[in-house]
Amino acid sequence: MKLSVWAKQIGISYLTAYRMFRNGTLPIPVEQFSTGTIVVYPLQAQTQSKDKIVLYGRVSSHDQQQDLFRQMTRLKNFSAKQGLVIHKEVEEIASGLNDRRPKLLRLLQDSSVTTIVVEHRDRLTRFCFPLLEAALTASGRKILVVNQSEIKEDLVQDFIDIVTSMCSKLYGRRSAKNRAKRALDAASSV
Repeated sequence: MKLSVWAKQIGISYLTAYRMFRNGTLPIPVEQFSTGTIVVYPLQAQTQSKDKIVLYGRVSSHDQQQDLFRQMTRLKNFSAKQGLVIHKEVEEIASGLNDRRPKLLRLLQDSSVTTIVVEHRDRLTRFCFPLLEAALTASGRKILVVNQSEIKEDLVQDFIDIVTSMCSKLYGRRSAKNRAKRALDAASSV
């Protein structure tokens, strides 16, 4: 198949695939004809794979949209180098402390997804990553973390994350209570 078709199939741009070809880093056999056409020969396991691999990227706020774009590009490049066929890409803008992220919840509930690829552990969740990983493993699924450099047992960082989570929940409740009070006051004054 042509390089452009292969690139589209695995979820990367043609330019990225061409750069990989030029650098000699394509993960599959490739041949360039005298006409300039580049043809790739997908591996048998890739074309008949039943795995549904999903890329998951997350940033905390809307002003980090460029970071999200770069994060997803790095995930696509990693997947291409590993020879992974991407089924879907999920992008979410939400706090890592928020445990009610609709896109992540739908992704975790979809039992047909076999592998979730994330750049860092904290892009998926700030807390209980090993528990989430164990639950998915028990159901025959897995999480693939591209950058493992963040794995460190730092008690101080864990404590800060817990305090931050508790504060956000406390202030969130107070804010909701104040909004409800203002709404009731406005309704009673009418």
